Amino acid sequence: MSIFFKDKSRNQLVSWEKLIEDLREIRSFNRYCKSDDYYEIFKNIIISMLSGNEIILLDSDISQTELSALLGSTSLDNTFIPVDKKITQITDKINLIEKLSHTNKLWRVSLFTSGTTGVPKQVNHNYETLTRFVKLSDKHQSDIWGYAFNPTHMAGLQVFLQALLNGNAIIRLFGLSMPEIHQEIELNQISNISATPTFYRLLFPCEQKFLSVNRLTSGGEKFNVVVSQRLKEIFPCAKLTNVYASTEAGTLFASVDDIFTVKTGFENLVKEINGELLIHKSLMANSISPVDDWYKTGDLIEIINPEPLKFRFILRKNEMINVGGYKVNPQEVEEVLQSFSGIEAVKVYSKSNSVLGNIVCCDIVSSFKLQESAIRLYLQTKLQEFKIPRIIRFVENLETTRTGKLKRN
Repeated sequence: MSIFFKDKSRNQLVSWEKLIEDLREIRSFNRYCKSDDYYEIFKNIIISMLSGNEIILLDSDISQTELSALLGSTSLDNTFIPVDKKITQITDKINLIEKLSHTNKLWRVSLFTSGTTGVPKQVNHNYETLTRFVKLSDKHQSDIWGYAFNPTHMAGLQVFLQALLNGNAIIRLFGLSMPEIHQEIELNQISNISATPTFYRLLFPCEQKFLSVNRLTSGGEKFNVVVSQRLKEIFPCAKLTNVYASTEAGTLFASVDDIFTVKTGFENLVKEINGELLIHKSLMANSISPVDDWYKTGDLIEIINPEPLKFRFILRKNEMINVGGYKVNPQEVEEVLQSFSGIEAVKVYSKSNSVLGNIVCCDIVSSFKLQESAIRLYLQTKLQEFKIPRIIRFVENLETTRTGKLKRN
């Protein structure tokens, strides 16, 4: 049996043959896709691609209040579209992939931004922008993907298309516990994983080494050197790639470390103003209409080299903490804290203060009981005084967003 999708949490094991059988029986689909069943979402995306009809992806846990704000009076029960009868003529896996690779250029998918802060907004992408960095070749046809994203958001959609168009097996990892993730990687001999640094931290501590994994991709959050070093220990055969992507633009840059180089042909489509990264409208989703042809990403960067342009991502513009006039990068403090033995995960954030405006605070998840005094002594050797958290809390876990990123606010 050739596996298409496995979801341990739902006891699902779907073959490519079963997928094709199910597709042939579908007579209509709802262009507003809202489900907690990944397989249902994947089927609807495939049907929309084959029929050329737009699909609008919604989070399964979206509230009625959020739905009303996003869609107005639209009822999800009245948005079904008949499916072209040609879909019933799909014969096998090769035939299906061939049809999908010729998806109508007018086909589009609508997503809603869901970063660490802010109100969601609708973004429309077409086949070209979604598959800009999909790699199709014989060497990728045996890949087995560990699926570590939410399928209704950009990263999850792009990983799905990478696996789908190469005919790969997809193994769900998102939402599983650490032991379950370890088990699924080993049991299914997963070769590729793409995830956020927050997800990768869920793998630790781990004494096991997974030799089947040959490719790791990190994105969605600032590249973390500490996490990278630990990943190399448990995935010794894997090449680690860092990507810069957004819901508005898709994947744009990739690097083996935290320094991105703008490739030939992109030189005039990327620039920096006052420390912020700007992207030309030609690289953006169809629904994005930036002022003066340039989209402000809200990402602060450090220029390493002007020509060719090389830069390092610092953080989101609205995440900087102002402490009595001093600027504190919370991710800098997090990286230092993560280098302290026993700290498995950490979130640094601000709290209002009548004297300083804000003070720095942090929540820590540890693998064993730690002494706050020891942590403070360590930080004093690594950070300036105003960057050291005034309040340190020890917690069981850190809250994440729907996309698996660390929730900042």
